[in-house]
Amino acid sequence: MGISSSLNAGVQGLAANATKLATISENIANSETNGYKRVDTEFNSLVLDFGAGAFTAGGVRATTTRFIDAEGPLQGTSNPTDITVAGPGFLPTTDLNGLNSPAGSRDLFLVTTGSFRPDQEGFLRTSTGQFLLGLPIDADGNVAPSPNDSIAGFEPINVLQNQATSSPTTEFNLGVNLPATVTDTTVSFDAPVEYFDNLGIPQVLTFSFSPNAAANTWDVELFDTASATPTVSSGAFTLSFNNTTAEPGTLDTVTAGAGVTVDAATDAITINLPHSPVTINTRSPSGQSLLSQIAADFSPIGITKNGVAVGDLQTVEISEEGFIEAVYDTGFRQQLYQVRVADVPNKNGLRSTNGQAYQISQQSGGVFFYDSGTGPVGTTVGFSLEGSTTDVAAELTALIETQRAYSSNARIITTVDEVLEETTNLVR
Repeated sequence: MGISSSLNAGVQGLAANATKLATISENIANSETNGYKRVDTEFNSLVLDFGAGAFTAGGVRATTTRFIDAEGPLQGTSNPTDITVAGPGFLPTTDLNGLNSPAGSRDLFLVTTGSFRPDQEGFLRTSTGQFLLGLPIDADGNVAPSPNDSIAGFEPINVLQNQATSSPTTEFNLGVNLPATVTDTTVSFDAPVEYFDNLGIPQVLTFSFSPNAAANTWDVELFDTASATPTVSSGAFTLSFNNTTAEPGTLDTVTAGAGVTVDAATDAITINLPHSPVTINTRSPSGQSLLSQIAADFSPIGITKNGVAVGDLQTVEISEEGFIEAVYDTGFRQQLYQVRVADVPNKNGLRSTNGQAYQISQQSGGVFFYDSGTGPVGTTVGFSLEGSTTDVAAELTALIETQRAYSSNARIITTVDEVLEETTNLVR
C-alpha cells in the first residue's frame, strides 16, 4: 500500500498543481482585461489513516475561488458611458436573448464595469453583448415603480428614442424695477421675453408696464405672439408697492385683471397661453418680492423663464445617482433612465460567465437593488472602467513556485518507478 499510495499522491499532486497553473495562466492572460476578477487555487490534504504502525499516503485536492468582491483600480476614459460601480455592487444587464424577452422572463447578468455604447438600434451595450438595464423615467421626471428584489420594471436602455427634444415654458419669474419717479399714465415700458411652446417653437410674451393714477401702482398688460392675432392681449393685472420706512419700494399686492388669476397666498399669477397655463412668480419661494419700485431706471433684467427650444442629442452621460441623462446642444439635460445597483449576500458565490459577467446562484443568494450610493452599494461613475485585479508580479512568483512544486511531484513518480523496478529485479 505504501508504494502505490505514494504513486497516487504524486499523481494527485501533478493534477492539483496543473489546476494551479491553469488559474495563474488565466490571471496573467487577463491582466489587462477591464473588470476581470482573479482566480486563486487552494490546496486541501486528503488523509487516509490505517491505524498505528502503518501509513498510507493520502493526497491533495485543489479548489478554486474567483474573488468577485475584489475591486480593481478605476481607470479614466473618454467615453461618458464607460460605467463603473465605485465601491461594492453590480450593474444590471441582459444578453441578446433577453433584449426582446418580456421583463419577467428576461435573463439577468451582473457586471461591475462596462464600456457601453449605442448599437445600430440605440441600445447601450458592450462589445461582449451585455445590454444595460434601467428603469424608464417619464416626461415629468417620475421613475417607473419596480420591486427591489427583481428586474420586473427594468428595460434595456435605448437612447435613440430621444434624438431631439424640447421643454415648454411653464413658469416666468417677474424680476423688474419700475421707476418711482415716473407718474405719467400715458407712458409705458415694454419687456419682451422669449418662451417656448409645446412644439419647441420660440414665441414672445411682452410685459407692458404703465403707471396707474393711484400712487405707487402700476398696470401690467400681456401681449402674446402665439395668439391668433399676435398683438392681442393675453391678460392684465395691477401691482401695488409699499411706500413705508420698513419696506420701501417692495411689492404689496397683486390684483387680478382680465384673463388672469392670482394666488392670494403667494401673489403668483396664472395666465392661459395657447400651449398651456403658465405661472408668473412675483415673489421668491421665501416670499421676498421679485419686483421693486425705486427711483432708478426701468430694469427688466431679472425676468427669467424655464423651458428650452428643440435641441439635438449631443451625448449621453450617467450621474453618480445612477441617472442616464441625455445632453442636447441647447444645454438642456433630460433624465431618461435610472440605473439601480445590485447587491448579493455572497458575491464570490456568483456564477461566472463570459465577458466578466455573473449570474445569481444558490451560493450567492438572492439579488437586491439599491439606488446608487445608498445602502451597501457604491456609486455609478461615468468616463471610467475598472481595471483587472491581477497582480502580474505576484502571479509570476506563484508561477515559479508552481513549476517547482510540479517538478517535485513528477520526481515522486519517477522515484516510485525506480523503486518498483528494483523490486522487479529482486524477483529475477
